[in-house]
Amino acid sequence: MGFSDQLLDSGTELWALQMDHPFVRELAAGTLDEAAFRTWLEQDYHYLLDYARTFATLGTKATDESTMAHCFGVANSIVDDEMDLHRSFAADYGLTGEDLEAVRKAPTCEAYTSYLLRTARGRPLPVGAAAVYPCGQGYLDVAEHMAEIADGEHRYTPFIEKYTSEEFRESVAWMRDLVDRCAEEHPSLRGEMESAFRRSAELEHAFWEMAYAKEDWPHERATVAVEGV
Repeated sequence: MGFSDQLLDSGTELWALQMDHPFVRELAAGTLDEAAFRTWLEQDYHYLLDYARTFATLGTKATDESTMAHCFGVANSIVDDEMDLHRSFAADYGLTGEDLEAVRKAPTCEAYTSYLLRTARGRPLPVGAAAVYPCGQGYLDVAEHMAEIADGEHRYTPFIEKYTSEEFRESVAWMRDLVDRCAEEHPSLRGEMESAFRRSAELEHAFWEMAYAKEDWPHERATVAVEGV
C-alpha cells in the first residue's frame, strides 16, 4: 500500500462527510439550488487560478525534469481546460469572464487558497504535493459517488462527466504517484505530509459547505441588512 493510500485511510471520516454533504447529494440529483451552484462556480473559478499558481510553484521546486514539466503542464491545463467548464456554466448564468474575476473570494476560499500557496512557497515539494492531493482525489471520488447516485441526466451532468473523465483520472493517478514517490524519497517528511493532506481535506469539506450556505463576509451581510432597513 502506497503512502497516498495511507493518507486516504487517515482521512476516511472527512471523505464520508464530503460524500454525504447536501451540496454533493443534491447536485447528483439535479435539484441543487442554482444560487448555491453559482456560489461554487464563482469561488472555484478563483480557487482554480490559485491552484494553477500552486502547481507552477511546485514545478520550480522539482529536482527532475519530468516532474517539473508535469507540474507546469498541470498549471497550464487548469487554466486552458478545466476552467472552460466554469466559463461554460458561467455563460448559462449570463456571467462573463469579467464578472467572475470581479467576485471577491469568500472566507473559506481565501483560507484554502492562501494555505495552498503558503505551503507550496514555504515548504518542500513533498509537503506541497500532499496539500494539493485532496482536491484531485476528492473531486474524482465525489464525482464517482455522484455518478452512482444520479438518476438520469440533468443540468449538472457536465460537472459529473468532467470529474469522472479519463483525462481527469489520469491527472489524479499522476498526483498519487507523486505523493508516493515523495514519501519514499523523503520519509522524514511523512508526518508533515499527512498534516498537510488533512488540512486540505478539511478545507475541501468546508468548500462544499461554503457554496451550499452561499457564504460571504459577515460585514457585507450586515451592510446589506442595514441598507434594507
